[in-house]
Amino acid sequence: MKPRVRLASTKTRNGSDVLLYQHDDAFGISIDGKELMHSKVSASESCLGEIGVEHLVDGMKARILIGGLGLGFTLKSVLSLACPLVKVDVVEIIPEIINWNKTFLYKLNGSLLEDPRVDVLSADVSDIIYNAKSSYYDGIILDLDNGPVAMVDENNAELYTYLGVKKINKILASNGRLAIWSAGPDLNFEDMLKAHSVQFCKVKAKVHHGAKRARHLIYVIEKQ
Repeated sequence: MKPRVRLASTKTRNGSDVLLYQHDDAFGISIDGKELMHSKVSASESCLGEIGVEHLVDGMKARILIGGLGLGFTLKSVLSLACPLVKVDVVEIIPEIINWNKTFLYKLNGSLLEDPRVDVLSADVSDIIYNAKSSYYDGIILDLDNGPVAMVDENNAELYTYLGVKKINKILASNGRLAIWSAGPDLNFEDMLKAHSVQFCKVKAKVHHGAKRARHLIYVIEKQ
């Protein structure tokens, strides 16, 4: 077995260390030493993408927002299911991650950034959401942190408040859906939604396709 190889590193705007590494034929990204994602355990990211577009009517024009590029598995899932008329805005706050996908990760999923349906933006997804027009997106997929709590960037915190969810609801079209990846149950987030009568469901997601149990969750909120 080959040793883990450090390919590249950068810092978030909050000063956290972000590392891209390779181990044999697998890739991973960590932040401050904590693994955020790994190419061998990407089933939940693929599930997130599927849930984010499964409500779309086949053949319809639609626009999807993906918050967080990562290793590209959510984008891959979205593109595999979306028709040619679906446009996908991928927003990644760390520009180096976009560059890593175009270089080190090109053969993994990075080539998908060249798909004509895809627009890649190096920006804060909060800014994109708060500046979007009403009913602009048919689906919003957030894989920014380890769940509905700001871990990678402190600006994400507002997205998981009632005001954040309310704003997202406003920019969703009538058939729209919000899907949020979470490492596990977040009772504070659930209590907030219940307190404001926001209807939601939880979909269990496996770490990898052969896993015996589903460890992760995807929170799904339909347009209300």
